[in-house]
Amino acid sequence: MSEKIKLQDKVFRVMIPAEEIDRAVDRVAEQLNERYAGRTPVFLGVLSGSFLFLSDLVRKTTFNSQLAFVKISSYEGTESTGQVKQQFGVDFDIEGRDIIIVEDIVETGHSMNYLLDHLRRKNPASISICTLFFKPDKFLYEYKVDYVALSIGNEFIVGYGLDYNQLGRNLKDIYVVDE
Repeated sequence: MSEKIKLQDKVFRVMIPAEEIDRAVDRVAEQLNERYAGRTPVFLGVLSGSFLFLSDLVRKTTFNSQLAFVKISSYEGTESTGQVKQQFGVDFDIEGRDIIIVEDIVETGHSMNYLLDHLRRKNPASISICTLFFKPDKFLYEYKVDYVALSIGNEFIVGYGLDYNQLGRNLKDIYVVDE
């Protein structure tokens, strides 16, 4: 696992291989299959980072579901700006529906807090948060992150949907800055 890549001005090395990610997605899918058996929730993918995770996750579930997407962002380069911008959102009625928000990474929680506030006003039956990566040391809120594939430290990572200035999303492994 000594493979290194360069994206713009940074060099990255493999941190989490694709096989470990796949096992983590399997675990989350099993938990969702138990909770949502016989129901038809809406998977709400947060673009752009969640697209690979959401794709793999949905294919591993055994219940009927619908897909929708929202685009929000709070990142520039490697840092969260703390300011959340919504570029487009849910354009259909979710009242009385079970919503599973699928995110690539929950770090400070600003973006998720913004999205939760927005969705709660639409009166869904339930809202669950499902994330590929969770950074508990940086998390600033009290709400529960229901399904976590992998918890990590404060590393800046790319791959499997996560990017550095829009590069690296296509990588099958997770890479970390090689310092």
